[in-house]
Amino acid sequence: MIYQQIQEARYNDRRLLAVLIDPDKAGERHLDKICANSNEAKVDFFFVGGSLITSGDLERTVAGIKRRSDIPVVIFPGNHQQIDEHADAILLLSLISGRNPDLLIGQHVMAAQRLKASELEIIPTGYLLIDGGNMTTVQYVSGTAPIPVDKPEIAAYTALAGEQLGLKLIFTEAGSGANHPVPTEVIRAIKREINIPLIVGGGVRTKEAAIQVYEAGADVVVVGNHFEKNPDLIREIAEARNKVTGAR
Repeated sequence: MIYQQIQEARYNDRRLLAVLIDPDKAGERHLDKICANSNEAKVDFFFVGGSLITSGDLERTVAGIKRRSDIPVVIFPGNHQQIDEHADAILLLSLISGRNPDLLIGQHVMAAQRLKASELEIIPTGYLLIDGGNMTTVQYVSGTAPIPVDKPEIAAYTALAGEQLGLKLIFTEAGSGANHPVPTEVIRAIKREINIPLIVGGGVRTKEAAIQVYEAGADVVVVGNHFEKNPDLIREIAEARNKVTGAR
């Protein structure tokens, strides 16, 4: 079970690493490289999905990963159509930093019956969008304002409210295309308030940045499109994960 794996890692003071794959960019050669690098680095999870899938195929991408790797595949959905029963789990995202009812509960209603009929492990997850300095895809598509970076207490109390509502994970990021990642001050503020695992994505471009994010409180770091420009990034972030494990 994916959630149990995350919880056990947290209790044992071990950090985790996920690689986010966008189906729009997941051609066969791309998957060959990413899966090979991820297997070598002993990545913990693949996250598959995105705010806007225009030409990609989620099911084809999941199947392609499964052919190349035994690493668990977790769907990171942008809407109710991004479901594939061949994945191992789905982060059932609720955009708790915004006030768009469609992304708080509406999309979930439309997905409910299909998810019930599937064998996917469903992990209720609070999604916090933090201001990254410019308009990002998720901000535009969701029609919600991100939490300001100079208001870490708002992010922290929003995450706490999500936990109190029964959510099992908190996922925070600045969104694809952001100029800046989630500041470590915001990560620390969230971590101080919650007792559930914290996932941090977006903007982790170097081993040093990953170490800072892990040390600020991230239980799982997600690396996305930056590895396309730097093929060694997956290995470097894995080294950061290994370095900080057990250091808290």
